[in-house]
Amino acid sequence: MKILFASSEVYPFSKTGGLADVAGSLPVALRALNTDISVITPLYKCVKDKFSVSDTNFSYNIPISSKFEVAKIKKIYFKEVPIFFVENDNYFYRDGLYTDGTKDYNDNAERFIFFSKVIAEFSLSNNYDILHLNDWQTAMAAVFLKKIYNWKSKIVLTIHNLGYQGVFWAYDMQLTNLSWDYFTPQLLEFWGNINFLKGGIYTADAITTVSPRYTKEILTDEFGFGLNGVLKDVENRLFGILNGIDYEEWSPELDRYIVQNYNEKTITEGKRVCKQDLLNSFELTPETKKPVFGIISRLVDQKGWDIIIDALENILQLDVKIVILGSGQREYEEKLKTIKNKYKNSLGVYIGYDNALAHKIEAGSDFFIMPSKYEPCGLNQMISFKYGTIPIVNPVGGLFDTVYDIDESKDGNGFRMKNYSTEELIEAIKRAIKLFKEPLKLYGVRKKIMKLDFSWTSSAKKYIELYRRLVIDES
Repeated sequence: MKILFASSEVYPFSKTGGLADVAGSLPVALRALNTDISVITPLYKCVKDKFSVSDTNFSYNIPISSKFEVAKIKKIYFKEVPIFFVENDNYFYRDGLYTDGTKDYNDNAERFIFFSKVIAEFSLSNNYDILHLNDWQTAMAAVFLKKIYNWKSKIVLTIHNLGYQGVFWAYDMQLTNLSWDYFTPQLLEFWGNINFLKGGIYTADAITTVSPRYTKEILTDEFGFGLNGVLKDVENRLFGILNGIDYEEWSPELDRYIVQNYNEKTITEGKRVCKQDLLNSFELTPETKKPVFGIISRLVDQKGWDIIIDALENILQLDVKIVILGSGQREYEEKLKTIKNKYKNSLGVYIGYDNALAHKIEAGSDFFIMPSKYEPCGLNQMISFKYGTIPIVNPVGGLFDTVYDIDESKDGNGFRMKNYSTEELIEAIKRAIKLFKEPLKLYGVRKKIMKLDFSWTSSAKKYIELYRRLVIDES
């Protein structure tokens, strides 16, 4: 079985979010299970300027409306997985992947129609049994292969976040070179616009999401973002497979970014030293006997920032430390700076992203706050487990599937909010503070959660099972 995995970003080559982590880890896990898998992704400026890639014999002239654009295919190996890069500097040699730093590129529809057409051509050239697409940036490849080429191989489309669908104005249809016959509610039309993800959903042989709970949630009005009816149409081929964690990257025993490595036997001392280093990194008073709450997050509504901002001063008055790493909506960045000035010794804020600091937060925090409005999977709660850092979550999506309340279940490994509100977030944090004041119980919870296994191997086996089922059903 020969598989092509298509993604618009792949760690460590390009990254804006969790999609890149999945695309960098899942193919490696599949390869470790003796799967013949390759990856295809754009050759962005950040890749071209940093990595040495090799030429291949593959080159395509891709029609985009009335013109042709050339795609040259380059190659590199990453942990034995061949990574194929689509080179076209007109589209991809830019400082950002999707934005110029302030707004989306105005030709994103054209860029990812081009990328999807290249994926389709490359799939045809190499006789893949399975094409695994990811999110709206690749979804149109399913439309081209199934509607134009009547491709008999199987296509899996993974939805990482239904909130992002690739919706563009109707006249971008001309860029696809498809007939307007395809601009229908049963394929691409969406409230008068073109919707790339919708086209992929209707044409893929299987659609997956990144957690079982999220698969159910997206069928509802609340979490369906206007596509819940479409997803109900294809419910018989909709599956939820939980994401995994790369323990080579995220493990306190191996972590090169933290001041002291530790495991479940040495966690008490390891946490203490890492906490002191973390507080020093944020220039906070290094009082290690106070609980530290960590947040690594995009500062956007989806991640719960409306209630975090409302709760923040009340939480800080509970005699705790809070450290925050992230960037996003300007209003939240400005409010954080204002509150930081008021609580200089208790609140640490870093606007932006720093990978080393993210590792320090996971290792040095006692608790990790994730009160998301919706969360398709979530990775930080699973990372936190490995570091003995107890998550506090709003139980939606993958957070529902992975975090069980310590006060309600013998399998408890974190704290669940009972509803999405400022008051409930504060209440969950008060319960966490109570646990912190019981050292023996705290130690027992930390040891237990560090032993949990969310490695990619389990998820990879489920994907292989799905691939085989699709191929066997055909035969």
